[in-house]
Amino acid sequence: MTSSRFAFPPSDQAIFLTDGGLETALVFLEGIDLPCFAAFPLLRSEEGRARLETYFAPFIRTAVERDVGFILDTPTWRANPDWAAKLNVSPGDLMEVNREAVLWATHLRDRLSDSRERVFINGAIGPRGDGYRADAQMKAEEAQAYHALQVEAFREAGADLVSAITMNYAEEAIGIVRAAEALGLPVVVSFTVETDGRLASGETLQSAIERTDRETGHTPAYYMINCAHPTHFDGVLDGRDDWTRRIRGLRANASAKSHAELDESTELDPGDPVDLAQRYRDLRRRMPHLSVLGGCCGTDHRHIAAICEACVPALGRAA
Repeated sequence: MTSSRFAFPPSDQAIFLTDGGLETALVFLEGIDLPCFAAFPLLRSEEGRARLETYFAPFIRTAVERDVGFILDTPTWRANPDWAAKLNVSPGDLMEVNREAVLWATHLRDRLSDSRERVFINGAIGPRGDGYRADAQMKAEEAQAYHALQVEAFREAGADLVSAITMNYAEEAIGIVRAAEALGLPVVVSFTVETDGRLASGETLQSAIERTDRETGHTPAYYMINCAHPTHFDGVLDGRDDWTRRIRGLRANASAKSHAELDESTELDPGDPVDLAQRYRDLRRRMPHLSVLGGCCGTDHRHIAAICEACVPALGRAA
């Protein structure tokens, strides 16, 4: 079924947190082997679900303590047919694990939050290919057909919204938006950029957002930037252009390294949580409509806590 309570963003003043870099935290901080960088197989065992809960719990508690909202992602960034095939997961099992992911997140939300109306279950959709390279691009129609089954699984399980995360070319984002619209689910698009502020396809962030809006009738609830350090995109955001007001969320990397450098890294680069938080604060001063604050590769609860300290007034219940 589709949730009827989703209405986001309610205002420019409402703040929502997310988690940090799930996969990098599990691999580098917890020592968990994630073949193909896929977290969704952890849902198939009691131990794996416990590991996921241990990871997500501090983020949710921080949102509750700060009296702000939370966007709870399903651990399904790799849960699409191509990556599942590499992991020997059948199409039927893949649909089931996507449904299980929503139910698992819903149960976690209900146990850890006393305000379920402020914690939204987000079906996370990753790219068909590598998040860092825009090779083997699909047309929008192909992307819609490819991602539709995952969106359908999220809808059936009762997700509040879906998000296309780490999109590196516009056609795939457009296809996911159309799939979500066809199934009646709110949808968010999060693009990633290289060190020059452009998508891996070479398209500018402005062009990608404007084209996605134009070709989907402004369907996305909002846009985000993820998997890039603020120094990579700060120069293309002035906060005054109409297209920048469509950007409501930020999930930056901890490291200022390029995607190519991160791909070759054998150690985690956690960057400087305080410096990252100050960059978030500076961006929010320029773009006060930024209301979804979280992290991506290399970030953990320390980074989100620092972002809260810099950006969120200490008016919550624990203040």
